[in-house]
Amino acid sequence: METKWLEDFVSLAETRSFSRSAQLRHVTQPAFSRRIQALEAWAGADLVDRSSYPTRLTPAGETLYAQALEMLQALQNTRAMLRGHTSAGKDVIEFAVPHTMAFTFFPAWVSSLREKFGPIKSRLIALNVHDAVLHLVEGSCDLLISYHHPSQPFQLDTERYEMVSLGQEVLAPYVKADADGEPLYRLPGQASQPLPYLGYAPGAYLGRMVDLILKQSTTAIHLDRVYETDMAEGLKAMALEGHGVAFLPYSAVKKEHRARKLVRAAPEGLGLEMTMDVRVYREKPVGKAAPKGAAQALWAFLQQSQQAAKT
Repeated sequence: METKWLEDFVSLAETRSFSRSAQLRHVTQPAFSRRIQALEAWAGADLVDRSSYPTRLTPAGETLYAQALEMLQALQNTRAMLRGHTSAGKDVIEFAVPHTMAFTFFPAWVSSLREKFGPIKSRLIALNVHDAVLHLVEGSCDLLISYHHPSQPFQLDTERYEMVSLGQEVLAPYVKADADGEPLYRLPGQASQPLPYLGYAPGAYLGRMVDLILKQSTTAIHLDRVYETDMAEGLKAMALEGHGVAFLPYSAVKKEHRARKLVRAAPEGLGLEMTMDVRVYREKPVGKAAPKGAAQALWAFLQQSQQAAKT
């Protein structure tokens, strides 16, 4: 039996909806249903009355729900105590960050913190966006940093999680510059001669953002996908070698753009860019063990910085 099955079950008991709980747990509905079925197989009893809507728990389910709350709380408390035994862990802030931001945004952001907040001790967990969110949901990190766009929002319960905005990031097409500093390939391309396109692997968060940019374009864009990977750094490396057009966050190409090694592949006014928010999330400390002192101090500083930026 896995603890995430209990967390799934508690979510289902509270939402009374398989689809809503699947969203909150960041899994597909079929996968969520399989995990509930696995828990029922472990328990040896039906936990959910599937003949009713909204979903109701069976008497066995009601019993397990009460016990699951106690077990999960006990596990959280035990984990907090174990972490408290390690003095080095008290002031180390654990961040879950998407791969791209681990190479681009995060190092520069920590440098800015050193100037304004002071040095921090950190542990970076680089994952894809989906798994980074799960790390926060499962309590495996102190803070989650990720991109946000209204078209691809995270289904995080605002009663359980809170957020601070850290700024914005622009996603746009870049290409190697020729000897004259001009784009080696220039969008929108031609139907008879599509431009080589360096794309994100299916399912990548930035890939979905690029798909939206291309879909919303009022001009026909002619691209031929010749390479794909799920990491922006991989696309940048290929673009620097002149292999094609890549849509990249500005923080990933800032140095290369200033040095004119990479230039915009689209002229002004074509609209082939997207502005995303950069956000940091944490689980609210209400009803659980107090957060690490270092993490709490950083969060308070980030909140104050956000308020100061608004005034």
